[in-house]
Amino acid sequence: MLLDAKLPVRFILKRILPDVGRMLLLSVIFQVLKWFYGPYLPPIPLSLPSILGGSISLLLAFTISQSYERWWEARKVWGAIVNDSRTLVLQVRSFVQKDHLTPALLRRLAYRQIAWCYGLGEALRGKDPLATLARYLPAPEVAYAERHANKSLALLALHTQQIQGLYEQGSLNPFQQVQLDETLVRLCDAMGRAERIKSTVFPTNYRRLVHFLIYLFLGTLSLSLVETNGLWEIPILLMFAVTFFLVERTARYMQDPFSDLPTDTPVTAIARTIEINLRQLLDEANVPTPLPAETFYLM
Repeated sequence: MLLDAKLPVRFILKRILPDVGRMLLLSVIFQVLKWFYGPYLPPIPLSLPSILGGSISLLLAFTISQSYERWWEARKVWGAIVNDSRTLVLQVRSFVQKDHLTPALLRRLAYRQIAWCYGLGEALRGKDPLATLARYLPAPEVAYAERHANKSLALLALHTQQIQGLYEQGSLNPFQQVQLDETLVRLCDAMGRAERIKSTVFPTNYRRLVHFLIYLFLGTLSLSLVETNGLWEIPILLMFAVTFFLVERTARYMQDPFSDLPTDTPVTAIARTIEINLRQLLDEANVPTPLPAETFYLM
């Protein structure tokens, strides 16, 4: 996630440099054509690129709005995960009868929830979470998760088994079990919503159409400016190119909030926050510090 800090110019330009370079080459070609074949070039009135630019601006506004909506939904999902992870441990600590509530029991559930958060984040980013799970889970639970394609779902199943065991031994009454089950349902729902965002791609043809229309607009604008501004056409065109390509690339990156890029949802930092909170609820002394930010973003 980008922080409220000054973005390096290199980070911004590196994403759009190939497109801007192509427009620079196209602009130079039009200048050369005007020099040698000026009388034969068709006149392009400025009204044509103006209409195209207005239409593309509307398309870009719609695209970035939809992209931000996907990014914001992902952030809300992980905000709910933070709340429900805290709630789960607080409920178990409050509901389980004192003579049955041992530090080992609460620690087992809390560490499994920490592993679930880290594992879900890594799975959404296309990574294998098994190495991370092994840091927080006992070997039998790691082996159980390894047999499942969806490791996070396997950990929720272990949660339900533990809660069912507490109910069967009389540590929980029916109402308390229902409350805990509702918390697990919300965690499962949040996991499904995050997986839906990850698996539902933004229409590729729409993105390519917008990209093509930007080139069409800049091409017609270049021909128009050649006739009216001469060599000044090159810096003017590059200014428009940088603006349009920046907006278009920003929308493209926000379309996938789990892409392991500086612009995505900071799932690792959020999971670290959950780990800190839950380990403090366990009254542990050696609690990790929040994940440090990079120069201008947080992962």
